[in-house]
Amino acid sequence: MTNNDILRRLRYTFNFNDNKVMALFASGGKVVDRPQISDWMKKDDDPAYKECIDVDLAAFLNGFINDRRGKKPGPQPKPELKLNNNLIFLKLKIALKLKDDDILAILKLAGLVIGKAELSAFFRSFEHKNRRHCKDQVLRNFLHGLQIKYYSDKAATPTKTLTKAPTKTFKWADISGADNSSSNQKKSSAPNRPSQSQKKKPW
Repeated sequence: MTNNDILRRLRYTFNFNDNKVMALFASGGKVVDRPQISDWMKKDDDPAYKECIDVDLAAFLNGFINDRRGKKPGPQPKPELKLNNNLIFLKLKIALKLKDDDILAILKLAGLVIGKAELSAFFRSFEHKNRRHCKDQVLRNFLHGLQIKYYSDKAATPTKTLTKAPTKTFKWADISGADNSSSNQKKSSAPNRPSQSQKKKPW
């Protein structure tokens, strides 16, 4: 996943307008304007597309933490120059005050089931022997689960519903290379025939 993907998904999930996005960046130590935000939101093949680099996304996530949990007294942490999926995952966990069970439930909404041991391994220190790298698939499913959990409550159309994805259980080997795409189902070739009671009477 790219930083632009993550920023775009979070903005959509929590329904942030431009003013809110700029405020979050400012809280995290980065001043941005509307043209910058607009360029980050564009599709990759758009000529005006601009890459959101690590330090920019780190500032946004730090601002998101401040917005959700309040600023800590004293000097504010500087945005990291380098990000990885584990650190992004951790920042979102902190911002949303999520416990392990909460995260597992969110992943399950997106159709991904992992154990507590696998989850805790993502948040261990880099030097820890049991630390595991968080693959794109896990972070992507987590962001999708956040969308189901948080955006569904803000849906503008009352009749619109977000269906729960089918649950899949993955082992470590699966997480590194599993494909979430589902196979096409064959359509039934048998025609729908009217029942005896549905046939028209001659009179």
